[in-house]
Amino acid sequence: MQSYPQPLAKLIAELSKLPGVGGKTAQRLAFYILSMPDAEALSIADAITSAKRELKYCSVCGNLTDIDPCAICADPSRDKSIVCVVETPKDVVAIERMKEYKGLYHVLHGVIAPMSGIGPEDINVSSLLVRLRESDEAAEVIVATNPNIEGEATAMYLAKLIKPSGIKVSRIAHGVPVGGDLEYTDDVTLAKAMEGRREL
Repeated sequence: MQSYPQPLAKLIAELSKLPGVGGKTAQRLAFYILSMPDAEALSIADAITSAKRELKYCSVCGNLTDIDPCAICADPSRDKSIVCVVETPKDVVAIERMKEYKGLYHVLHGVIAPMSGIGPEDINVSSLLVRLRESDEAAEVIVATNPNIEGEATAMYLAKLIKPSGIKVSRIAHGVPVGGDLEYTDDVTLAKAMEGRREL
């Protein structure tokens, strides 16, 4: 086995912690970074540091932002009667990419997954309920969790909690493939899924 100088070995080890990056890819990335001009390599390091330091979660919806509240929550042109509930900030980006949804969002930062020990108290459910209770305008909640076992369980749990308040609860249609992720769904499929959402 090849022995690398300590700084290079550490860089490879850190890069291999990234999702989808195995040992060989981490090695290739590390050597590529080392071959870059210093200014470009430092720019990458600075971008990582700045993102970690400056980004936070919106106090209203839980989305990633550098201002609070986020640009979507602060936008007076957004339809405040509809709240789309998603699993992660990446899902907000996916839905915004289709440019058809004009409502607000709520990011759960996960789903209910009893087999992994994740219950409703471990995700951003309580702030959603408070937000809906305090809103005079909320008329519909669209549950846009991924169409897998955990996403469906979370959708049913939210519907059970929200429906008694008189707010309509709908679920995006299954134009998104079962077991798929919103992040990887194409714009047309995602738009069709929004159009065909159903009440829970």
